[in-house]
Amino acid sequence: MKPRLLLVEDEPTLARGLVDSFRDEGFEPHLVGRGDQAVAAVRALRPDILVLDVLLPGRSGLDVLRDLRGAGDGVPILMLTAKGDVVDRVVGLELGADDYLSKPFAVRELLARVRALLRRAEGRASAIETVACGGIVFDFRAMTATGPEGALDLTPHDLLVAKVLAARRGEVVPRADIVEEVCGLESEATLRKVDNHVMALRRALGDDPRRPRWIQTVRGEGYRLARGDGD
Repeated sequence: MKPRLLLVEDEPTLARGLVDSFRDEGFEPHLVGRGDQAVAAVRALRPDILVLDVLLPGRSGLDVLRDLRGAGDGVPILMLTAKGDVVDRVVGLELGADDYLSKPFAVRELLARVRALLRRAEGRASAIETVACGGIVFDFRAMTATGPEGALDLTPHDLLVAKVLAARRGEVVPRADIVEEVCGLESEATLRKVDNHVMALRRALGDDPRRPRWIQTVRGEGYRLARGDGD
């Protein structure tokens, strides 16, 4: 079965060329030219992957991304950004984009990144879906975390870091592995960003940063999610 791909791009020449390239490479491509039509198209088509431009008529790609992730939609999303626009890339990653590519780009690179995201999505589909620790329930299908007082204010990338640690619970996970799993091989996300996400998760869990019970630091190596009491 051909993977369904939704392309949201308003430049007609570029869009037509990409649709042809995706079709030639074995995809089932669908095209939308406006941002204010994108969310409805995702819900109707249920694509395997979304390629989403940032600058769109009607609604920006970042707003579309925010709506999809806010609704718990985990479709893999690759953002197309203007050359050198670091702000869009950083905001996109914080909102839950899986990868980005700056214009102008080589079509072969776009195809390679799309295939890489599909492979990652296939791996995640068979991975852990929920985990509970410290009185918090992480639901990685809905991309939510819930504690005794209700929903917690964690970003999509906070939750993805938790998911990587949960999938290898009890093991030391190198920070570089977390960056690769959460943001992709070509991401500009730094190891320090991983530390920031871990800090947010520790706050949610009530972990003492000096002597954390749940997310433990293994100096020079990475982080480990404890299995339970006494671990």
